[in-house]
Formats: sequence, C-alpha cells, structure tokens
Amino acid sequence: MPASLLFRSPLALRTLHTYLSKHPYRRHSKILRHSAVNSGGCSLHSSARTPTHNLSCRATHCAAEIATDSALSPASSKTQAPATARRKRVLSGVQPTGTLHLGNYLGAIRNWVNLQELYETYFCVVDLHAITLPHEPKALLEATRQSAATYIACGIDPERANIFVQSHVSAHAELAWLLSCGTPIGWLRKMVQFKEKSQTRGAEEVSTGLLTYPVLMAADILLYQTDVVPVGNDQMQHLELARDIAERMNSKYGGNKWKKLGGRGGRIFKVPDAFIAPVGARVMSLTDGSSKMSKSAELDASRINLLDDPKLIQQKVKRAKTDTFEGLEFSNPDRPEATNLLGIYSLCTGVSMDVIAEEVKDMRWGQFKSTLADAVVAHLEPIQQRYHEVIADSTYLDQVILTASVLHIGPKRDARHTKA
Repeated sequence: MPASLLFRSPLALRTLHTYLSKHPYRRHSKILRHSAVNSGGCSLHSSARTPTHNLSCRATHCAAEIATDSALSPASSKTQAPATARRKRVLSGVQPTGTLHLGNYLGAIRNWVNLQELYETYFCVVDLHAITLPHEPKALLEATRQSAATYIACGIDPERANIFVQSHVSAHAELAWLLSCGTPIGWLRKMVQFKEKSQTRGAEEVSTGLLTYPVLMAADILLYQTDVVPVGNDQMQHLELARDIAERMNSKYGGNKWKKLGGRGGRIFKVPDAFIAPVGARVMSLTDGSSKMSKSAELDASRINLLDDPKLIQQKVKRAKTDTFEGLEFSNPDRPEATNLLGIYSLCTGVSMDVIAEEVKDMRWGQFKSTLADAVVAHLEPIQQRYHEVIADSTYLDQVILTASVLHIGPKRDARHTKA
C-alpha cells in the first residue's frame, strides 16, 4: 500500500487500523541475511536517511501479531507442520549519548544476553530519543555505531537477536504521531523526568520532544507487539504510560470497531509487562551512592565507562566515595556506597552476596577497593577486546544492523545511502 493512501482517510480510527492490520510478520532470518548482503548494503556513515521506502513492508513487519499466523495460514493443507508456540517478544534499547558505562551493562545489557536465549529479542539504539537534548550530529552518528558495536561486544548475538537503529525504521516516528493524537497531554505532564528537567532548565529551554518522548518510547514498544520490557525502577513510569496508551487505543479503536472496518477485531496492541532483574537493576554513582550511575553526570569519575583502560578504572575505584563505618556490609540504608560497591563486585565476579559479605566483613576500604578494581578490569577485558574487533570491521557492523532493519524499511535503497 503506498504511503499516500495511508493518510487519505480523515478518520484517525481508519488510519490506525489501516496501518496496523495488514499481514502477519513472519521472521525468516536466512532470507533477511541474504537480502542484507545482496541489497547493496546501507552505509551507516551517512548522516541522514530518508523515509522513501514502501510503507506496507514496514507495517507488515512491525505491527501484526505472530499469534495470527496460524489463523491466516492455508487451512486446507493437510501436510502442514503443526504450529509451534512462539517465543515471547522482548524489546529494549539505550540512548547513544555519551559512552556506555558499567551501569548500562550490569543493569541492562548483560541481562539482555540471557534474555536472547529465552525470548525473541529486539535491541535498539534509540538515537531519536537522544536528539531531545542539544547534540552534535556527527558525534551522535559515531556514538550510534559505537553503541551497536558495544551490544555485540557484550554478548548480544546477531544470529539470535535483532540489533537495529531506531531512526532507520521510520515507523517508530510514524506510530508515535498516531499515538500522540490519542494521548491526553495531562498524562505526559505527570512524568517525573519531565518535571525535574523542566524545573532545572526552565520552560524556554525545554523542548517539546522532552515532553512527548514517552509517547515515542511507547511507540517503540507497541510497534513490535512486545510482551516483556526490561526496565529499571526509574523507567517504570514510562512503561506504565505505554500500558495506558495501549489500553486506551484498544478501547477506542479495537474490538468490533476494528472488525467493521474489515480488520480481524480484538485488541490492536499487546499490553506489555515489565522485567526487572533481581540484581543489578540499578548501579549507582561512584561519587554518590544515592544517585544512579549516569552518562549525563558532569563528573566522569562518577562512572566506569566500558571502554576505560585498566589504569583509569583503578583510579576511579580508588577515589570512589565511601564511609567511616568499620567493616563492609550490604543493604544498610545508612551505607548506600557500601551496598553499591559490593553489588558491583558481586556482579563482576558472580559470587553471591552472602559469600561476599562473609569474605569482606573485616576488610578496610583500601583493601577492598583494590580487589574490586581488579575484578572490574578482568570482567571488562574481553568486552573491550571484542568491541575493538567489531568497530574496526565497518562492513560487518553495517551488515548486522541492515539485516535487522531490512524488513522494516524495505529492500530498496536510496543511492546516497548505499556503499559503492
């Protein structure tokens, strides 16, 4: 269906249904890889992309539920193999702003590695979210490539998971607009992060994108009929908003209303659930145990970046904030720095907290910090080695991202974005 026909109807209802109700998405990874290799390849060094591709191909892949596959398959085929239960679908992503740090890895990306064994996984570099704040386009482009390379270096396997760049799939922004038209602005004004940032910077300095980006986040999730979303506690409010938007759209446009327009009826979007890792869901700052480790923090000493060299890691750990209590212990609310540093040690070594608590109870901070720094350096060494291998092979990295994006955006490529 041409893109011009998608928006011909004056009714938002018909627009949404037309967009979401075409054909079921069936993933054929071998065909995807073959298409990626033989379509000319898309250079991620280009600083812009144009949404000139066939919209129905994107909508087909992104918006239909795999659960409808068996119902829409030829029923007369007696030799057809029995349908297998599909894996639940997971989607998550990290902004390519700054350098990915230990908190991003231990709190999110490492959990993704385990999830790819159990779920159908989509891991996105969410570059559209990054432009809500001032940025340098060339630096953002390079950071986007580095983030994708880091995903692979941390253990995300392109053969088992989809690694892609958000802006390469224009359906994210398209669906965000449709959802925005049905989302009450009062819901967005309640978002804690928007309140905090608008108070800090002032109304004249805060962009509209900062207010509406939770709707784009909802579109990221709902576009793929996601079952489970890995989130930290600080992102729970945004996931709840995505759930509310899904339920609102299902109520307003689903069921019989959809059926009367020729759709299959029922719900339009799945209502996603949260996945919160029991350990490592929130790694805290090295300079303040009550604040989350963050890429946007002014002090680089507050975080351990995944690509920091061993000497720098040693320095940061040595200077990390501690307290004046005797001994070391977990879970004392008066000792957030102790809980944080011991938690990092547990995550980097794989040793349980109970064992560590017994091991370090009589240690002084100087002795423990040396042990912790060695553990962090050893844990990051293979990640750094793999990262440098991936980032050095631009052809491989481009192919990985293209493979996951080819069904979203169609096989046709603008010549300006094609490698020679």
